Amino acid sequence: MTETSAKTLPEDAALGRPHAGGEGELVPLDPDHPGFKDPVYRARRNAIARLALEYRDGQALPEVAYTEDEQAVWRTVWEHLGPLHEARACREWLESSQALALDRERVPQLSEVNEALRRGAGFRMLPVAGLVSGRMFLGMMGKGVFLSTQYMRHHSVPLYTPEPDVVHELVGHAASLFHPDVVKLSRLFGEAAWRVDEATVKRLELAYWYTLEFGVVEEEGELKTYGAGLLSSFGELGRFATEAELRPLDLEEASRRPYDPTRYQDVLFVSPSFGRMVEDVSGWLRSL
Repeated sequence: MTETSAKTLPEDAALGRPHAGGEGELVPLDPDHPGFKDPVYRARRNAIARLALEYRDGQALPEVAYTEDEQAVWRTVWEHLGPLHEARACREWLESSQALALDRERVPQLSEVNEALRRGAGFRMLPVAGLVSGRMFLGMMGKGVFLSTQYMRHHSVPLYTPEPDVVHELVGHAASLFHPDVVKLSRLFGEAAWRVDEATVKRLELAYWYTLEFGVVEEEGELKTYGAGLLSSFGELGRFATEAELRPLDLEEASRRPYDPTRYQDVLFVSPSFGRMVEDVSGWLRSL
């Protein structure tokens, strides 16, 4: 199964508001979630969600005092992903990741990441408690804001999460947001999200999924990725080039192709270069 990047709910969901659950539970978990039967983990998730729900833009960003178990997960993920990034990440992402220079021994706070991003292309990350609407998630990027979760995946399966967690947000997305072309595309997705109708928002979500989350490019005769979903998934990053069906990037097709976030992606879309991808996605977004 994939380390999913799905962060959207129906349009009436409020910013930072997790999907409804039982009384007193801010972040209900599905029965097949690794932490479903762990009351300590569930309480921890709720406490971190509350930090985001109580945050208001302009305040100091809430800091999470990550536990030793959570720090150990972070280190384990990097031990496995670091070598794969060298082999599978595209040149542009690697350069941005090196420039951002995330600490691999401890989980960085969003305030630290934002200070680094400010020196790059000017994006910032703000905390969100859980899933938000597609229009809100994409639209905030039009304002230079990436909505980021802060919780850590369950320690029993450090290389897997069924939803976006702080590993996915920082390892996958933060480095991407250091690159001016990814920032440009993120802003274009966001600007489009505010001006189009609901049906087109759904198409935007799909196009985002198959590009900035799971996009692939050709680089010197090899397949590389710039997608945050692939770059934060140990299992999928190691297999996508040989196991997925690879198709030339066609945004009309990609923006209408449903995906299953609980599985490895069976179809991925490939651009002949990173620059060509930026050009094609930019043109498509501006045409909406």
